[in-house]
Amino acid sequence: MLGTVVVGVGRAGRARIADLCDPAPCSPADKLILRGFVSRRSLEEQQSVKQISLEDALSREDVQVAIVSTENTSHEDLIRRFLEAGKHVCVEYPMALSYGVAMELWDLAEKKGKVLHEEHIELLTGDYKQLKKDLAGKSLQEGTLHFTGGPTQEGSGFPSFSGISRLTWLVDLFGELSVSEASLVQDGEKRSTKLTARLLTREQRPLTWIEERAPGLRRVKRISFRLDEGLVDELPAAPPGGPGLFMQDLWLFAQKLQGLVPAAQLQAERRRVLHCLELAERIQNLAQAPV
Repeated sequence: MLGTVVVGVGRAGRARIADLCDPAPCSPADKLILRGFVSRRSLEEQQSVKQISLEDALSREDVQVAIVSTENTSHEDLIRRFLEAGKHVCVEYPMALSYGVAMELWDLAEKKGKVLHEEHIELLTGDYKQLKKDLAGKSLQEGTLHFTGGPTQEGSGFPSFSGISRLTWLVDLFGELSVSEASLVQDGEKRSTKLTARLLTREQRPLTWIEERAPGLRRVKRISFRLDEGLVDELPAAPPGGPGLFMQDLWLFAQKLQGLVPAAQLQAERRRVLHCLELAERIQNLAQAPV
């Protein structure tokens, strides 16, 4: 059994606590036992689990695993501290707000012999899995992914990092990308932002990613992928049932802890994660460059 702490008790943190308290029998996650949770706030017990201090989580010998579910700007420091303390780490995306820092953290995890896992539940949704099947073997001519939603929370980072799950979709579907241009339009009073990034596939096919946020905007993904075999402009319906997204991610993390994930898969995941962070940084630099 691996003693586990959850750091941060927002929506994701509460989901993590619930999953750890009730893992599916005989699943990889039943090897994880929740020792406590960490929060800057003073909270009552969560699912009969007590709050502990960050210092206790770092120092206790019966804690081997940390799940970091805090705001994005705090990820780097927490990952570094838990790895230095000899703990395995699962962190909500993005693990860092720069490509260079992410490389440092992954190198530190390797040096310490610990698992560093970045959550990407957007790749586990039913509609995405079906979309990937539908596009398999087909050639992209051009495409657009347009996301809308409410304003991000404080500490989320630049939109290319806070919205990196959409960028991850595009990389996972179409392979490594390059950035040709990027722009950001924002209105502080209205709390609105619109990031537009122009991307190219290895075959020089154009992709546009739009990340648009403002109060009252409905959370929606709109796609338009023109392929050699026609147009895909609607997300497929997700099949009903199945385990929750955070539970699926917890199973994958637990499989890594138990050495059940092939080395080739681990390396491919690392390349994808780092490539997306590198793209996010490039988009930020271009969008913030003086005109």
